[in-house]
Amino acid sequence: MAYNRYQDFKANPVWAMILINFLVFIATLINRGLIISAFGLQPAGFTAHPWTIITSMFVHGGFLHILFNMISFYFLGTYLCRIVGENKFLIVYFGGGILGGIFYILLAFPLSIAVGASGAIFALGGALAVMRPKIQVMVFPIPSPIPLWIAVIGGFIIFSFLSFIAWQAHLGGLVFGLVAGYFFKKRYFF
Repeated sequence: MAYNRYQDFKANPVWAMILINFLVFIATLINRGLIISAFGLQPAGFTAHPWTIITSMFVHGGFLHILFNMISFYFLGTYLCRIVGENKFLIVYFGGGILGGIFYILLAFPLSIAVGASGAIFALGGALAVMRPKIQVMVFPIPSPIPLWIAVIGGFIIFSFLSFIAWQAHLGGLVFGLVAGYFFKKRYFF
């Protein structure tokens, strides 16, 4: 009798968004200039292309960019989704991504273009850092586990010093996540 291993797999918003991100990445490989200019978030062009505050979360600039974002997204997203449910997870993800986009519009150079899910991912990390601050995580290349809140805040600080990183989007996402985490913790007694 054959045993079907696929029974354990459950489609959820995390896997759906990972799939969308990779499909958009493949399109970016085919025509990078078109995809980034049409779907990336540019402060100066936002009023003419308001959808980019959402679409920019699904566009990535390179293989390492999407790889690290999707690994972080998978671990943070699946854990948060289990804790608060799919609807609240989606609110944190998209709310953090949108607030990250707003921070980027307000604080970045007007002609720059932001792409990536990092603002939304920082929202997930911020929410978890408030709700489960003592959880230990492994962060490469640190050889031992560290508390999640240190990983999230430390990651934000480190990435803020890199010139090609949209720290403004990270900050907006992190702020949204911290507030959402506080709300969830207070309401549900985590």
